[in-house]
Amino acid sequence: MNDHSNADAEHVIARFAGDESGPTLIVFGSLHGNEAAGVAALRRVAAVVEERDLLLRGRVYFLAGNMRAVATGVRFIDADLNRHWSGANVIRNLPDTAIPPQLAEDREQAELLKVLVPLLATARDEVYAIDLHSTSAEGVPFATMGDTLRNRAFAQKFPITVLLGIEEQLEGTLLEYLNNLGVVTLGFEGGQHYADSTVGTHAALVTLALVHSGIASAAELPVDEAEATLAKATGRKRIVEVRYRQGIEEGDVFAMRPGFENFDTVKRGLVLATQNGLEVQAPETGLVLMPLYQKLGEDGFFIGREVAPFWIWLSGVLRRLRVGDLMPILPGVRRSEKNADVLEIDTTVARYFPMQIFHLLGFRKLRWTEGQLVVSRRKFDRKGPFG
Repeated sequence: MNDHSNADAEHVIARFAGDESGPTLIVFGSLHGNEAAGVAALRRVAAVVEERDLLLRGRVYFLAGNMRAVATGVRFIDADLNRHWSGANVIRNLPDTAIPPQLAEDREQAELLKVLVPLLATARDEVYAIDLHSTSAEGVPFATMGDTLRNRAFAQKFPITVLLGIEEQLEGTLLEYLNNLGVVTLGFEGGQHYADSTVGTHAALVTLALVHSGIASAAELPVDEAEATLAKATGRKRIVEVRYRQGIEEGDVFAMRPGFENFDTVKRGLVLATQNGLEVQAPETGLVLMPLYQKLGEDGFFIGREVAPFWIWLSGVLRRLRVGDLMPILPGVRRSEKNADVLEIDTTVARYFPMQIFHLLGFRKLRWTEGQLVVSRRKFDRKGPFG
């Protein structure tokens, strides 16, 4: 895979077109080059679809991510491809742009956009996108999603733990870019990078996604086996809210303390890592997520907390009633003049309204400056733009 002159085609592992007016499912594997299980799983599921000659009620695309990094077995070449999807980067790397790519990941992004742009432009029904990842530490597989009601409805069809709020901690992810375009998105951390079981959990999730997207029939796929694989790996269904991220800046020297796995319970004050020679303590009691046990990465670890089903139910009720529209009548809360879905909160006045209240109503944190919190409501929370 040394010649990348036609690399946009190399990104397409498989494509299946059934009813063109039906839903579209796009699954990405190995967006990080050292996470080979995603591509392996997509090839496995593609072989099953071809062998069984399924009657598909929509379109299916299986795409490989960072092909240059995959070829050398590294996480990325010049920049993390899953932090590269800012508006400026996307505009610069759109098809037919006059700006030549500067970084290896600019080329990867341009090649993926060459596939994605026409695919989204021709969608006539709901579009679903799944991004398959793995982690450096061993532990329970889990899913991540941007918190829209449409994303929730899709994610809760799978027997997996789901993380909410991680998009508030990260910038420039592929799924955030697609979610902002109205695509229903789901990320999946299928297990440890080099564990054989990770390919199996990824393949199980993709198998179920073919059914839960409405594209394939449950009678034509090994659904029971896939359900059992995920249930055994993940333990139980639950929703966990991400509350803290330990970031790593360029030049930092970061090292996790040994022995932490996904969803291990940690108490406030417990030393989890060292960063630039200083101890890093857990800022609160909760669940440690994605502890970093590799040399490359911008995320040291996350801390989360399980959310009771009642709050998920209440959030859905309040959003469908559009209670969030009433927030600007509260003291210290005003609607942005530039965007009706953005609220500016004076925290010296509205200090009794914690971020969790805005989460209930579908708002996410954009930035927090001294004395002011800016939150945004997603445009496609309840209804998508396709079809």
